[in-house]
Amino acid sequence: MSAGELSLDAARRHAAETVKRSKTSFGAGMRILSRERRDAMYAIYAFCREVDDIADEGGTPDEKMRGLAEWRREVERVYAGAPQTPTGVALKEAVRAFGVSRDECILVIEGMEMDAAGPIVAPTMDGLLAYTRRAAGAVGMLSMPVFGAPQMAVADDFALCLGDALQITNILRDVEQDAEEGRLYLPYELLEKHGCSKTPDKISSDPALPAVRAELAELAREKFARTRAALRHLDWRVLRPALLMMGVYERYLDKMTARGWANGQERVTISKAEKLAIAARWFVAPKIAA
Repeated sequence: MSAGELSLDAARRHAAETVKRSKTSFGAGMRILSRERRDAMYAIYAFCREVDDIADEGGTPDEKMRGLAEWRREVERVYAGAPQTPTGVALKEAVRAFGVSRDECILVIEGMEMDAAGPIVAPTMDGLLAYTRRAAGAVGMLSMPVFGAPQMAVADDFALCLGDALQITNILRDVEQDAEEGRLYLPYELLEKHGCSKTPDKISSDPALPAVRAELAELAREKFARTRAALRHLDWRVLRPALLMMGVYERYLDKMTARGWANGQERVTISKAEKLAIAARWFVAPKIAA
């Protein structure tokens, strides 16, 4: 079957399989949505997964940039009503049903281009936040209309602050893993302030690294706090998929903070029981979350 003959049902199955194969933590939140909203979120996730894979998997920077340029063209085709890929077909339906933003799709690609152009190493704080806006904030902005959130500034604040919080928490968890791949997302200003190495090959054993991580963790906490402040003006029931993710990532941050930031520790994990407890907070005892 050619791309032009691909049915919407086949495209939806492709997107759902992409989510299933990824074993993403976002899966549980997406599954609680109605069928139409769930299909749209699967399409958005499949799009984000595919462009992220281009940036992260093998190939030269030029090859990666060509792959991402083709996805830029596919986004234009989606909005022109003529996608050529299974994910594009699924995404076209999400655009039709929920008005998913073309500009935010392009921002996601821009974030992957930042990774694909060469490893990010010790960006400025402004550079880091430009990256998190694209790699995570744009995903939140794409998701909000699918969840059913109102189009208002406070909803944007919720999505963007949560995106920053999740991405920064991921960066804190993954310093050693990123360093092995030649990446260092910790901001230059904090590395300089604490006299810490600015090169991936030395960062994992640098005695100043714990202080850098601890200070960046405070920014993540500030972003989580701003997310909660925005939530007070929104219907939390509509945002339960996002709140499940917030609960999981706040738990990661809490666990890292509680054990301390000493070098050489294993990457923190959360058990299935802990995740179920987080989910229960938004379903079994909603007054706790209100």
